[in-house]
Amino acid sequence: MKIVMTLVMVYDDQKILLGLKKRRFGVGRWNGFGGKVEGDETIEEVVRRELMEEVCISPKDLTPRGQLIFTFEENDDELEVHLFSVHEFSGEPQETEEMKPQWFLHSEIPYEQMWSDDPYWIPQFLAGKNIKGKVHFDSPESQRILTNSIEAYD
Repeated sequence: MKIVMTLVMVYDDQKILLGLKKRRFGVGRWNGFGGKVEGDETIEEVVRRELMEEVCISPKDLTPRGQLIFTFEENDDELEVHLFSVHEFSGEPQETEEMKPQWFLHSEIPYEQMWSDDPYWIPQFLAGKNIKGKVHFDSPESQRILTNSIEAYD
């Protein structure tokens, strides 16, 4: 089953805002912010809603930056994840029931506590490249990457 999702990375030239997932899919991992498209929402509406729900901020400069497809050996789900960046926002990042936000220096991103594909694309993303590709995992729990074809482009 295809599930359309969003993932937005909030960052500047020195630091990135990540959220520690407190419940449901991805619990216990640091990640960007986002979620599933619901009903007739546009992709951009989802990004704006999820940023407000998860970290209480509103983007001022939402920029589309590519797409990643995630699949799993153990089921037929295909996660079509639309990537965005935000450099300016209104509001102050706050902890919510879903996420605990924290700023990290680019050199101190906690990749060991993130999805196992993140080190393959986040450094290029932070360097200004757009991202496209597909990652096939054995399962969401183990996060063992079976195949990956992630590319960065201008």
